[in-house]
Amino acid sequence: MKPEFSPEASGLPTLDVVCLCAEWCGTCREYRDTFAALGQALPAHRYRWIDIEDEAELVGDVDVETFPTLMVTHQGRVLFAGPVLPRLGDAQRLLDTLTDALARGATPAAAVAADQARAYDELARALSLCA
Repeated sequence: MKPEFSPEASGLPTLDVVCLCAEWCGTCREYRDTFAALGQALPAHRYRWIDIEDEAELVGDVDVETFPTLMVTHQGRVLFAGPVLPRLGDAQRLLDTLTDALARGATPAAAVAADQARAYDELARALSLCA
């Protein structure tokens, strides 16, 4: 059995990558396979698919305006939250950029709409408790 890769042991940070979607959204349904491929391409991170209607209590006051929306956190701190094009390469570059910045000791500024920062922070904290 192949040992599981531990990014923290290698000095690389583990990111929590959350896709906020809705079952009624056709783009989200199409993105599900891309999101799964992202997890296979970059297995060092933790991935979670959240249907904002099925898990409304967890999502809280987060207002998703554009689907799919990714939220990327590290240790309960939001690094990015916003819509992404449903292309694997774009999501990979985003995660690689954030991972590289953290590995260099940089603190990436969260790309979150100002009026939603608190809601995303609360969701990130709730998810970090579940990890």
